[in-house]
Amino acid sequence: MADFLSVNDTNFDSEVLHSSLPVLLEFGAPWCAPCKRLEPILLQLAQEWQGKARFAKLDVDESAAVTMKYQVMTVPTVILFKNGAAVERLVGLQARARIEEKFTPHL
Repeated sequence: MADFLSVNDTNFDSEVLHSSLPVLLEFGAPWCAPCKRLEPILLQLAQEWQGKARFAKLDVDESAAVTMKYQVMTVPTVILFKNGAAVERLVGLQARARIEEKFTPHL
């Protein structure tokens, strides 16, 4: 079963920027209803893309430094990091097809 890696200000560099695989990072919060609706879609993709990408989650309330660095103003925001750089971004609740369309070319 695929699950989200928990990322915060402390482990962001090692887990995301230095990852050998692309990392799909969801910026969210426990109180965010659209985040809760997005997560089952991301978990499905995590299972399908196993070995191609890692899926991680960051709580914007607990990780202000990373949230500000990437100018995340709205949750959920999903950013794909590849080779230490943010290469693609989706803001707000998105349909699965849109997520696949945006991120698959980078895998």
